[in-house]
Amino acid sequence: MSNEKKHLSFNERLKIERGLKDKMSVPNIAKSLRRHKSCIYRELARGRYTHLNSDYTTEERYSPDIAESKYREMLKNKGRPLKIGKDIELANFIEDKIINDNFSPYAVVEHINNNGLVFSTTICSKTIYNYIEKGVFLNLTKKQLPRHGKKKQKYEQIERRPARASKGDSIELRPSEVLTRNEFGHWEMDTVIGCKKCRSVLLVLTERKHRFELISKLPNKEMASVVKAVDDMERRFGNLFPHIFKSITCDNGSEFSDPDGLERSVLVDAILGSIEYNTKRTKVYYCHPRSPGERGSNENANLLIRRFFPKGTNFDKVSVREINHVNNWINDYPRKCLGGACALMRFRNEIESLRKIAE
Repeated sequence: MSNEKKHLSFNERLKIERGLKDKMSVPNIAKSLRRHKSCIYRELARGRYTHLNSDYTTEERYSPDIAESKYREMLKNKGRPLKIGKDIELANFIEDKIINDNFSPYAVVEHINNNGLVFSTTICSKTIYNYIEKGVFLNLTKKQLPRHGKKKQKYEQIERRPARASKGDSIELRPSEVLTRNEFGHWEMDTVIGCKKCRSVLLVLTERKHRFELISKLPNKEMASVVKAVDDMERRFGNLFPHIFKSITCDNGSEFSDPDGLERSVLVDAILGSIEYNTKRTKVYYCHPRSPGERGSNENANLLIRRFFPKGTNFDKVSVREINHVNNWINDYPRKCLGGACALMRFRNEIESLRKIAE
């Protein structure tokens, strides 16, 4: 069997050295190894060195160790040169966005494209991941990645029987079009808690279609605080609120245990002045117990929030300005599920369409 297409092994290099010491010719060495003689000549050139004899004379010799070392060095340089090797500006930009701005490699690439930034090299997110894996970057490792290089967890749809009756309507009664994410205006709601000592929590609402985020700081995790926050949102959006918030899906936490308060319009109540004439502003649905996958958008948004406020954060000491910064960061973040677009632009387009219809 011929070895023409295989690289020389170190054992074969030792045999070449032995053949030379036995005064074998190159063609005979090649024949014994079932190699072409040109392969042996190239190998001799690779392992050639000048040997100093005891009488201070020199002669050209072959070293299998030198040849093996050069061969291993050539293997390291095998393949295409690094695309980013000569673009230090791009390398520094990628490191800054991932380490300091909590961007993923995909988000960095889309940020460059969305903002029309120009570098001497173009690169894709897969290449960035490969370079991080190989240790190409000076300061960037897998530990700096948002998920430390791990893939997203996939939630499985599991049929569950509720342990207790929900305060309001179950998610099983939610219209099927909400699940498709084709219609704007369906939200998921959750609270993000801090350390055990703090009372303040974050109320988080995530729009299912465009992943637009609304974060509010609450003084406590009580039912009345959640209802008040939703009342403030209705006052903020005015008559557009029922069109923007067609439904809200939440878990069975005690802070969401007032479906009537969440659904009741505070604006209509103020105008009519009587509870019996109240009109609902939205519809609230409750997930099955222990089923975070039924609020998948909410859970992913919470992971983005945790990049800035890890578990154990004291929200009593976190200012509203800091929370608004994180809120804006999430809405400006390029999302893969949106084809690299940002939730803010998609949300603004929906609001403009609603205002034109209202006019």
